[in-house]
Amino acid sequence: MTSAKKQTQVRLEENTLEAGKAAARARGLDFNKYVERLIIEDTTGARAAGMAAAQRLIDEHGSFLDDLDQQLDAPYASSQPDVAA
Repeated sequence: MTSAKKQTQVRLEENTLEAGKAAARARGLDFNKYVERLIIEDTTGARAAGMAAAQRLIDEHGSFLDDLDQQLDAPYASSQPDVAA
């Protein structure tokens, strides 16, 4: 069962609105659904839980990820021409 939706109005700076619309498109959502999801994530603790999980991943595996990043970049570093200062 779905509840009735209420219409509301928000005023945003143009660059904030455009950034929000771009983020919604990148996630395959319309802007209204994107905003609704952000509010739900923020008010239910889902966002905080996700951020905490990401931080645990970084804390536990950060050095491995840094090493992997350097290994993946190494072949390209040697092929870059030197830039004169």
